[in-house]
Amino acid sequence: MRRAKPSPSHFIGRGKAEEIRAKVEEEKADFVIFNNDLTPTQQRNLEESLHTRVIDHTQLILDIFAQRAQTKEGKLQVELAQLSYLLPRLTGLGIELSQLGGGIGTRGPGETQLEVDRRRIRRRLTKLKEEIKEVRKHRTLQREGRRKNPFPIVALVGYTNSGKSTLLNSLTGSDVKVENKLFVTLDPATRKVKLPSKREILLTDTVGFIRYLPHHLIAAFKATLEEVTEADVLIIVLDAGHPKHQEQSGVVFQVLNQLGAMDKPIVIALNKMDLLQSRLEQRRLQREFPEGILISAREKEGLERLMQELEQALPEKRETVKVLIPQKEGTLLASIRKEGTIFQERYRNSQVYLEAEVGKELARRLEKYQLK
Repeated sequence: MRRAKPSPSHFIGRGKAEEIRAKVEEEKADFVIFNNDLTPTQQRNLEESLHTRVIDHTQLILDIFAQRAQTKEGKLQVELAQLSYLLPRLTGLGIELSQLGGGIGTRGPGETQLEVDRRRIRRRLTKLKEEIKEVRKHRTLQREGRRKNPFPIVALVGYTNSGKSTLLNSLTGSDVKVENKLFVTLDPATRKVKLPSKREILLTDTVGFIRYLPHHLIAAFKATLEEVTEADVLIIVLDAGHPKHQEQSGVVFQVLNQLGAMDKPIVIALNKMDLLQSRLEQRRLQREFPEGILISAREKEGLERLMQELEQALPEKRETVKVLIPQKEGTLLASIRKEGTIFQERYRNSQVYLEAEVGKELARRLEKYQLK
């Protein structure tokens, strides 16, 4: 339908609502899904008009995430997003909330069930945020641990179901869960990969993006999405066989922009080339994405070229140095601490012993202080 703007009360017009209600009765539909976000008032009015449950875009994605969450971290993040979404929509759900954690508060004088429910949800939200804060601390420590290894970090990003996990498995021989479903990967998986030059990297699979990624999810999955912002290089995996691959690539770049990750080196992998019908389609795709590399993660085609391109995109190879520097060389010491990864630091009289990984240019400046 076309309208100048959505109806504040029902999102759609009353005539269209009647039309949908008739269809609901005819099909004996269990619920109606809107591929838009609805306000609490619009959702409530639509349910009254259509005589059935109404689900909007965000709620649908949250329901799928809830089914996919396997780890404690994933479940915490999904519950936080669900409750943040639910709170402004609460209109006396009563007994349904008994399944939420956090215990049941006693009702005070004159306090309605709705107020009790809201209080319980707010209490649960506070607890979830505290638990997720601990998760973020743990994930930060994990990343810092990885940073102490001399391995660049590469993140696989892309639209949901574009083949990121299959690519991770093909490159590493691992067995990360793969299914032809949305959002199978909610928790990052990291594996070590050896490039053709024998240089090693850490490759991380990440949660898939989607059009209109709900802000509740971006907030709840901040700890997970930080894997993208912390990576040295991004491999954007696009489903080359999808009829809307252009639209999906636009969404991926939009989300990367939201995350502040667009300044990173990017390699584009045009996945599922085995599903393309002809060479003509492949050439058309290459015209659309001149720097893209055609691959099939499932059939392991094009992976060697992808790895060569990735090697070119990586930051300069760094060197491990062992140096003894006078403390008065404050500027040089500051450069090592800022640009390098320090493994050991000890003070010897008026000198500082450092074992660190640094870029080639800084290694050259440190040559006269290097220990044999």
